[in-house]
Amino acid sequence: MKNHNTSILQTERLILRKFTENDIEALFHIYKDEEVNTYLPWFPLKSLGEAEMFYKHKYEKAYQLDNGYRYAICLKTDNVPIGYVNVSIDDNHDLGYGLRKEFWHRGIVTEASKTVIEQVKKDGLLYVTATHDIKNPRSGRVMKQLGMSYKYSYEEQWQPKDILVTFRMYQLNFDGLNERVYKKYWDTYPVHFIEKDV
Repeated sequence: MKNHNTSILQTERLILRKFTENDIEALFHIYKDEEVNTYLPWFPLKSLGEAEMFYKHKYEKAYQLDNGYRYAICLKTDNVPIGYVNVSIDDNHDLGYGLRKEFWHRGIVTEASKTVIEQVKKDGLLYVTATHDIKNPRSGRVMKQLGMSYKYSYEEQWQPKDILVTFRMYQLNFDGLNERVYKKYWDTYPVHFIEKDV
């Protein structure tokens, strides 16, 4: 895997870049909305102070590593973050995304995610995975638009919210080995199964 940590990418409409200390207010607007954060593991942020701590813990530390993919999604018109796309450098290579709800239904997350996926493929990752709560099928549609395939479902007591969630796991392999399935969630959680017609 090439050394690469969130270098700037561009699409027709978007700039994808690192969050900076100047983006704390924008970060707060992304992570404070209860509806946006319903299907995310953390609780909505309550203040700019919390947003600053969140930035330091989730982003600033990650940017100090050799490799990483923790992008702010910005419109080219003003370069202000309205969402994010991340790909984990852990062995799950988990793709995650979020977007302020006033920008929903415009294909922005799909456009940003496709570009980030192209970058991780170029950098030598063999696959990406993504999971979504079965109560959030819209996220699953994004995964399908990105070319990902459903592999299995599992139940997890999700922290820190401490709620039982059934997740669907999707995967996209870049090397044609479509039989490769990331099995860690299947092996970790005793309740797991394959749904039909997903």
